[in-house]
Amino acid sequence: MTKNIKAPNFKLESTSGKIIELNKIKSKYIVLYFYPKDDTPGCTLETKDFNKLLSKFKNLNSIILGISKDSIESHKKFKKKHSIKFDLLSDEEKKSIKAYKTWGKKKFMGREFMGQIRSSFVISKGKILNEWRNVRVKGHAQEVLEFLKNLKKA
Repeated sequence: MTKNIKAPNFKLESTSGKIIELNKIKSKYIVLYFYPKDDTPGCTLETKDFNKLLSKFKNLNSIILGISKDSIESHKKFKKKHSIKFDLLSDEEKKSIKAYKTWGKKKFMGREFMGQIRSSFVISKGKILNEWRNVRVKGHAQEVLEFLKNLKKA
């Protein structure tokens, strides 16, 4: 777990139609999660879990942003289909994906390939406070929420 490392800045198109730049976000905490593909079982579950807990994240002065290499059109369909209430960002050029080192070798059914490694980050004041790599979807959104709650207590 890496702590207090400078978070790479990015400027990406969002499902709200705005360009989101990390360094311009005013929330105290930013939950950034990188996921492989819109509307696939694991990614849908993870996104819906973050969506279900959105009000609790907001109460902790946090925003949630999901990033994948899918197009904005794909993100918009995904967001609408599952009534997602936070922005999804498109990184088709994989600039932020590579900056956060979430692109790498994956294994699936005996073959190796390059792909998106499911990862999450909590960022505050331009610094990464915590990171999760090779995330297991079940219970992950709750785990991130607990991390933020514990920060509040500290």
